Amino acid sequence: MELAIDTSTEIATIALSHCGQVEAEMSWPSGQNHTVELVPGLLYLLQQAKKSLHQLDAIIVAKGPGSFNGLRVGVGTAKGLAYALGIPIVGIGTLEVEAFQHAPTGLPICPLQDAARGELATALYQLQGGEWRRLIEEHITTVEGLCPKIGHRTLFCGRIPPHVAQELEERLGERALILNTTLRRAGFLAELGWRRLEKGDVDHPATLQPLYLRRPAVTIKRATKR
Repeated sequence: MELAIDTSTEIATIALSHCGQVEAEMSWPSGQNHTVELVPGLLYLLQQAKKSLHQLDAIIVAKGPGSFNGLRVGVGTAKGLAYALGIPIVGIGTLEVEAFQHAPTGLPICPLQDAARGELATALYQLQGGEWRRLIEEHITTVEGLCPKIGHRTLFCGRIPPHVAQELEERLGERALILNTTLRRAGFLAELGWRRLEKGDVDHPATLQPLYLRRPAVTIKRATKR
């Protein structure tokens, strides 16, 4: 049995799965409360499914990009469980999870995440010949920088700000199929994680780190003159 954890956005979502097939799942609006809500949520899900932590065979976690606090809590909890239980851990990119639910369309899929400062976190994926592929790795860009890379009709997904959707349509015309999605489901994360587990492609708890793409903004306190 696998446990999938995604706290990379304000919507927390977790799932229990068997060979990537969901057996129990829950999502809730956590906002910035991942620290106090994640573990109680995990225990509640296990209780409802009549399972225990010691029945877990692997941990799958969304590693970002996303909320700095959410990722810290989710990845930290996942690593702690993997260490304590002595089971494998797999980290999957949040943008890939966002895109994967639309894989059956066969189109190139471009998930978008608001990165503030007028920028976007994005990547490009597509199901090709039955194989799920990443065509462009996760990176920070602008709409202006992204559009020249879109040569074919592409599905844009995620929580897309209205002004970004408008600019994409203006620049790309019929090449842009925009689907503003708010659905967060750990079930998609579980399926992606299982694909890697099947191949023996796992991460090490000591080296797995959140994928931030950008360092958090910090305020440096100036020294006070005396």
